[in-house]
Amino acid sequence: MSFERFSAAPVAEDAVSEAFEIEIASSGEMLQVGESQTILEVLQAAGHEIETMCKEGLCGSCEVDLLEGEADHRDSVLNDAEKAEQNVLMVCCSRARTPRLKLDL
Repeated sequence: MSFERFSAAPVAEDAVSEAFEIEIASSGEMLQVGESQTILEVLQAAGHEIETMCKEGLCGSCEVDLLEGEADHRDSVLNDAEKAEQNVLMVCCSRARTPRLKLDL
């Protein structure tokens, strides 16, 4: 069975949006993601070109490889097994469960 989703999945009521750091693997650059910012916003502000279409975790176009840290997946693209693998994240909506995420950029 297939379906289309036209809005993002709701964020869990107990989800916390705390500030965290992201490290860019290719350069070692460290960037701070504030409580009300997305990883995508921070990356774009720092000059990184990230492909994105929906900015809501629906399309998967902003998928980035996760090298270290644990993501708080808030997308509707990855299934539960893929989320548990902690190999990728959607930078438009995902956050961190650890103080730092290292991204393969």
